[in-house]
Amino acid sequence: MQRVLNRHEIQYLQEWAGRRVHKPLVIRGARQVGKSTLVREFARRANMSLVEVNFERNPEFRETFDARDPARVLSTLALLTAKEIVPAESLLFLDEIQAAPEALVALRYFHEEMSQLHVVAAGSLMEFALADARFRMPVGRVEYLHLGPMEFEDFLEASGHSNLAAHLRSFSLSDVESGDLPMAVHLKCLDMLRQYWVVGGLPEAVSAYVDLDEPVGSEFERVSRIQQSVVATYRDDFNRYSYGRLRDRIQMVFDRLPAMVGRKFKYVQISRDHRAAELADALTHLCMAGVATRIRHTAANGIPLGAEANERHFKCLCLDVGLMCRALDLNVLDLGKDGLTLINHDALAEQFVGQHLLFSGPRYQAPSLYYWVREARSAAAEIDYLMTAGQQVVPVEIKAGTTGSLRSLHQFLHDKRCEFGLRFNADVPSLLSDSKKLSNGTAVDYQLLSLPIYMAGQARRLVSEFLTQ
Repeated sequence: MQRVLNRHEIQYLQEWAGRRVHKPLVIRGARQVGKSTLVREFARRANMSLVEVNFERNPEFRETFDARDPARVLSTLALLTAKEIVPAESLLFLDEIQAAPEALVALRYFHEEMSQLHVVAAGSLMEFALADARFRMPVGRVEYLHLGPMEFEDFLEASGHSNLAAHLRSFSLSDVESGDLPMAVHLKCLDMLRQYWVVGGLPEAVSAYVDLDEPVGSEFERVSRIQQSVVATYRDDFNRYSYGRLRDRIQMVFDRLPAMVGRKFKYVQISRDHRAAELADALTHLCMAGVATRIRHTAANGIPLGAEANERHFKCLCLDVGLMCRALDLNVLDLGKDGLTLINHDALAEQFVGQHLLFSGPRYQAPSLYYWVREARSAAAEIDYLMTAGQQVVPVEIKAGTTGSLRSLHQFLHDKRCEFGLRFNADVPSLLSDSKKLSNGTAVDYQLLSLPIYMAGQARRLVSEFLTQ
């Protein structure tokens, strides 16, 4: 028996569907993050009749949407699919919509003339389609859901630990202050975290890991096969949005990316034999495909953080920590070895936290994340990530172990006149007030919320709870 994967994004879809006025919803995300599966599961739970049109499998459906009359479109679809489409009762799912510019334009008319009908669109390589002049996004007539890999709590549920997932989702700031997390529970979460790092959050890999139809003991072998298949799919996609030398450069950057997570991205580390502009173009294509994300440097003097972003200085994240582990040839046994701490654990921790922070913000906003660095000969400092909570900039430090210096955090708090920071490490949650004297003799008084790495998905909620108390 194969488990049905529960994802917290189902709640977003339920809220969208329950509004009196709901615009057509466009789900954006990289290939293999589970866009189609999410829509089908939502329709099942909502007891809605699902009418699915896949424009890559059935390109002949494109001409149906040449009509600017939604009623005519629906009547034609009913003939082609043998399914009646009833507003408020049916869900029209337009999959791989990037293959049908006509359908994307038609979303406007569904919103304006048939708003009772629930319409969801999704597509792979959407960014490339939107860059095409033939695609005219009906601005103001659609809304978005940005989808990434499954979060850690969803992985816990799929693995049979629903109570553990619920505990993390309900863990409050008062629980942090009272130390209300038993050590046995903490250690269990760390063990499950190591498993998540290897499996990752791509639904097909998670499903393979928890599949009860195959014998116990072969889980990670199944996961490895799935991950290799996903990577092959991404490689095949290179032929769809590149050619010639560009395709070769994309392949080169794609292969090197996992080993560069957590470090300032330098094109010379990709290749000394190719021009930086060519490699930059290749990386841009990978970011548009959603398999890589730039984390840009910002001066962080206020919000929005992007207002002071430096496009020339950035780090990169992979799409998924499981694919990163596969590329680095790491398994669960490897992740338990202390000798790997300085080599891989910090980068894996940064990838895990980063992908959770990216997709834990408002789902209708394009995911973005920043970092801060001061490159000075005698006073260099770097903050792994910066996030915002209301009007406040929050520095985020990540330590794979239970200890580590906070010198860069102290320097940032001093320079930006902040009084609050967030740390992820392998220790239990805590909240402390501290005063630190810097090398120049000045003191920094601040409060530090310290969370175990596996609570990355709950960080925004807990930080907001602290700042609004």
